Amino acid sequence: MTLPLKDPYRSSILIICFFALVDLGYGQTSLKGIGLNYGPYPVGFTHKVISDPSRTYQKIYDYSTDRIARPISVSVWYPAREGTSTTEPLKVLDYFRILKQEEEWEHLPDEQLLNWFYYQNTPSNQGHLQEKTQAFRAPEFADGSFPVILYAPSFQASSVENFALCEYLASHGYFVISSPSRGSETRWFTRAEKEIETQARDLEFLIAEALKYPVADGSVIAAMGFSFGGLSGVLAQMRNDRIKAFASLDGTERYQESVLKASPFFDYGKLDVPYMHMAQKNIPDSVLAADGIPPELNTTFNLYDSIKKSRAYRLKFHNLTHSYFSTMGVLFEKRDPRQDKSDAEIMESYRWVSIYAKTFFDAFLKEDVQALEFVNKAPTENGIPPGLISSKTKRPQTEPMGFEEFNDLAKRQHYENLNTLYESLLAMDPDLVLAENNLNTLGLQLVFNPEKGAEGIEVLRFATERYPESANLMDSLAEAYLFLGEEEKALECFKKSLELNPQNQNAIQRIKELEG
Repeated sequence: MTLPLKDPYRSSILIICFFALVDLGYGQTSLKGIGLNYGPYPVGFTHKVISDPSRTYQKIYDYSTDRIARPISVSVWYPAREGTSTTEPLKVLDYFRILKQEEEWEHLPDEQLLNWFYYQNTPSNQGHLQEKTQAFRAPEFADGSFPVILYAPSFQASSVENFALCEYLASHGYFVISSPSRGSETRWFTRAEKEIETQARDLEFLIAEALKYPVADGSVIAAMGFSFGGLSGVLAQMRNDRIKAFASLDGTERYQESVLKASPFFDYGKLDVPYMHMAQKNIPDSVLAADGIPPELNTTFNLYDSIKKSRAYRLKFHNLTHSYFSTMGVLFEKRDPRQDKSDAEIMESYRWVSIYAKTFFDAFLKEDVQALEFVNKAPTENGIPPGLISSKTKRPQTEPMGFEEFNDLAKRQHYENLNTLYESLLAMDPDLVLAENNLNTLGLQLVFNPEKGAEGIEVLRFATERYPESANLMDSLAEAYLFLGEEEKALECFKKSLELNPQNQNAIQRIKELEG
């Protein structure tokens, strides 16, 4: 016995008809095969259902006219304290039990899960249900507070559709919270223009819920959305300035900009936070023709082109089609031999999707300089095989980088690897200028600080590399070495300064003192 759960409005809402893949076989994937490098924290997981009394809702399978307060099914992944779990890790089956609750089939027997919902009851899929995950049920919270990530699921999808990515982020020190993608009035969507407003409001509801947890840092909040969740996530960011960054997993803001523009809250000028869009590969011409997909779907991205105020990143994953930007898709979705790559290639690319999401958030929520360098580099410069991922970046047109911003980043890394930092920032802002006098002053101030001498040397060395013809900078570096008692290095630098400026009286005098 099967019950296909199909939305009668799906075809009228979504232009992205390639979502429905041809039923021609399943892959041999696994959570272990994805190969995610989990972080230092054990992963805690909780799930509960709360209500938003400001909105009403109707449970479709109650077959009643009764209205209730809108139920919000909330899934939370968080960094946990080591050794506090009293349970075995969750299985994928445990996430599917949440799925049936969110589909309003709470009492459905477990043995009917694969028959009832979206995935075929095959031996491979049965095996996936028994796989162990990285999450434990409700261990103690880790010490400290962690950035918050709001996850917006795809079209009418579950809060747990991307559980492996959410676990991965939590293990690296993020508090991840999600709720299912539900219609405004019932489980099903009606009009897309209406439903993105609903999902955006659900995300705002999650902000308030997250703040109830002691490990959630309410001052550092980002959002992440897959497919339809990309549309809703962008809108939520435009509506709420507490969202400081947004990562889109093949979000349909690329394909359905008109839906976004129909919102009264739409304003390109409000998309002013770091933004990353990770997109599927180009759809083959034969598939475009056979499935009636507009060819411009492969190339057009008006929203990205219109971004003016934020740092924006556009990545294309050449081994992924749309469904495989979610854990459930990688594990359970049927493969389309017309365009899908091998299982190994799909898992590898999903791993890189996860890495890029984490690194993007590390760069802009944790202000990690190395992470910023990673997202600013071409994929091949990060050790990614050629042809796997291509990228574009753009910097804000109204946000020139100043010396103060450079120094803030340099200070966080204790003034080490300044050349690497500079090159990374220069790629993002080709107009970046680090004034010679600013570098000179900063370096000497650090040198004369009893606790910062070595850092001052690094700044002055970096400065002499940026301005190799500056006798003054070389003289300052020499004085810095002399102040720190490194007379041999000081003498060498005074001589270089004198070569650059034979009239440098300070260098002449210091050389006499050091050689005499």
